[in-house]
Formats: sequence, C-alpha cells, structure tokens
Amino acid sequence: MFRRLLPHPLLTPALAAVWLLLVNSAAPGHIVLGLFLGWAIPLFTLRFWPEPVRIRRPLTLLRFVMVVLYDIVVANLAVARRILGRPERLRPAFVEVPLALTSDLAISLLANTICLTPGTVSARLAPDRASLLVHGLDVADAQALIHSIKQRYEAPLKEVFEC
Repeated sequence: MFRRLLPHPLLTPALAAVWLLLVNSAAPGHIVLGLFLGWAIPLFTLRFWPEPVRIRRPLTLLRFVMVVLYDIVVANLAVARRILGRPERLRPAFVEVPLALTSDLAISLLANTICLTPGTVSARLAPDRASLLVHGLDVADAQALIHSIKQRYEAPLKEVFEC
C-alpha cells in the first residue's frame, strides 16, 4: 500500500528540494507545492520507469554524491585555469571507457555524472552497452581518465544499484 502511494520515497524529497532551489524561496506555499510535485511526478510517471529502483547501499550513495559535488568544484577550477591560461596547450581526446555496469539506471547516472563534471562529456553509449565514449577537454593520460571514472563513479554506482 505504501509503495502505491509513494512509489519513489527518496525521489520525492529530492524533487521538492530541486523545486525550492528553482524558485529560490522557502515560503510555505512553495514547500507545499514542492512536496506535491515531488509526490505527483513519481506517481504519474511510474509506468515509464523500466525497472524498480533499489538502493542497496544508501551510505555509499551519499558518499558518491559528495565525491561528485567535490569533483564538480575542483573540475570547475581546473577548467577555468586551463581555459584562461594557455588554451593552446589543451589536449582534447575521446576515450572509450569499458563498462562493468548492466543496469540502465546505473549507466544513465554514470553518463550524466560525467557530463556534470566540467571538462568531460559522455558522447556515446555503445549499442551493446559495453562501453561509453567520453570526451575530455585535457587528457594527458587516457588510462588515468578511465581509471578515475571507474574508481570514483562506476564502482560506487555498481555497489549501490547492482550488488
């Protein structure tokens, strides 16, 4: 019964928080509207979700979010320094990252996390879902980029969604 009324309990407060950030207000009316939207959107889109979302390790997910937020700040500073410094020294490259993830949700989160981090963009998922093509703005060592993505992003996502 609870699952029918609140199909994605973690998504509801996240959507409410995003709403409050978008309207830049914590007025009671906006809080109520945010909670309503956070409840209604998952409820009415339930049939479009291909698989049930099961978070197996919530603390690992929290640690993953903290790592991503830290990486976004650090990457912003690094990209700004490289662009404002000597952009002719940039070494852009496409790198094929082999995937150990099998869940559509986990692969999607990985691709979006890479896009959120300044200096990298997910360009293409292989048709067999075995690899992800990533473009890096300044790639000195392709293997180091692959290792970083796999250790910092893919491993925690695998632990949280596919254990």
